[in-house]
Amino acid sequence: MNTLSYKTVSANKATVTKEWVLVDADGQTLGRLASKVAMLIRGKYKPNYTPHVDCGDNVVIINAEKIKLSGNKWTDKSYIRHTGYPGGQRSLTATELFGKDPSRLVEKAVKGMLPKNKLGSALFRNLYVYAGSEHNQQAQNPTAINLNDLK
Repeated sequence: MNTLSYKTVSANKATVTKEWVLVDADGQTLGRLASKVAMLIRGKYKPNYTPHVDCGDNVVIINAEKIKLSGNKWTDKSYIRHTGYPGGQRSLTATELFGKDPSRLVEKAVKGMLPKNKLGSALFRNLYVYAGSEHNQQAQNPTAINLNDLK
């Protein structure tokens, strides 16, 4: 058997093909939506996936205000941050964060599922979340996909 015909192809910045994808969050559960979007941004649905390269798609999420949370997560789920000063721990419930900006709820969920390094920061810049049904990426002609079709 000729082993030279089985070379592993590794993608790089020049060979990767990035697409624009439109995801409608209307009626979707937050965690399930976030995990599939994180895999799209990471590029794990592509056959030329390479772990150390940004080979994923640019994802536009619309209707973030119509997201669902199951159980008592609207009141029990808390988002904790620290100001850096003594006694500076602050927390918001999911309802309070949703009241301030619904898109931040989705952004935090997706960011938590990306790698915690420089690549993860670069990948997070490929995410665009909008609370309503209008978005600013019409010029890129994003293709609408159904997340329920993805595994």
